[in-house]
Amino acid sequence: QLPLPSVSDLENFLSYETVYENGTRTSTEVYFRDFDVQTEHAVIMDSHTRRKREVYGTDSRFTIADKQFVTNYPFSTSVKVSTGCTGILVSPKHVLTAAHCIHDGKDYIKGVKKLRVGILKLRSKRGGKKRKGSKKRNRRSLEIKPSFQWTRVKRTQVPKGWFKGVSEDVAVDYDYAILELKRPQKQKFMEIGIIPSVKKVPGSRIHFSGFDDDRPGQLVYRFCSVSDESNDLLYQYCDAQPGSSGSGVYIRLKEPGKKKWKRKIIGVFSGHQWVDVNGVQQDYNVAVRITPLKYAQICFWVHGNYADCRDG
Repeated sequence: QLPLPSVSDLENFLSYETVYENGTRTSTEVYFRDFDVQTEHAVIMDSHTRRKREVYGTDSRFTIADKQFVTNYPFSTSVKVSTGCTGILVSPKHVLTAAHCIHDGKDYIKGVKKLRVGILKLRSKRGGKKRKGSKKRNRRSLEIKPSFQWTRVKRTQVPKGWFKGVSEDVAVDYDYAILELKRPQKQKFMEIGIIPSVKKVPGSRIHFSGFDDDRPGQLVYRFCSVSDESNDLLYQYCDAQPGSSGSGVYIRLKEPGKKKWKRKIIGVFSGHQWVDVNGVQQDYNVAVRITPLKYAQICFWVHGNYADCRDG
């Protein structure tokens, strides 16, 4: 287990780079006031055994085939990133995804200059949008099915902790990014949040949906219990394939006095990462957890001020 980073380390890791549509890059330095490192890392490590997991035995993933389900909340918040990843809508104009979906740690990957996000919408096979009250003249030509509507990305933001040469051993802790879309979306987005420990959630259960490569064009949902957690990572047994990286990992909570479940994003699925466990390199399914500092940073990227970022 690595020692806790110092305040200056965290300031360095959470400083970030912004890239605009025209290729302009800006670097922003982050500094803290009245900050206690211990409050940021308040999670106690459990001693559960971590086991390797990709997909083995019975595949526990569910394809969301119903066209009404896939275009309604919460599944409608999942989007496809043109570089081959998944993301999740966290505002009408912002998508949370994994940093490695746009940056390899050294530089931005191929395809980022023309980065787009695909959102599943119901459309007829003839290409037109579904219209309310339209007559059924020809069932075959008007068959409705979900298809991607693509939107350009006008700005990306990545924490410097992801960059090689900045954080080294803890780069995976910062595998997250925000993509700002050129056009706002009308469908409901999912809020981000913070929980001190997933073990306090009933069943320690997490959920996420992604566009796994082995099921092209289909949204795949899964849920599982978190096996172990560190201050910055969640180790879990959810079946997944490449393409699902960048999915928003969320939990369901019952709000006091209300019947409906509340969903909140508490992490970003990073994928199969090599992790040092007792001196041995092993790979696991890993999600980057949203800590108080990461919440503040992501919220600032989305809203542009900290006044709207007090309800984690």
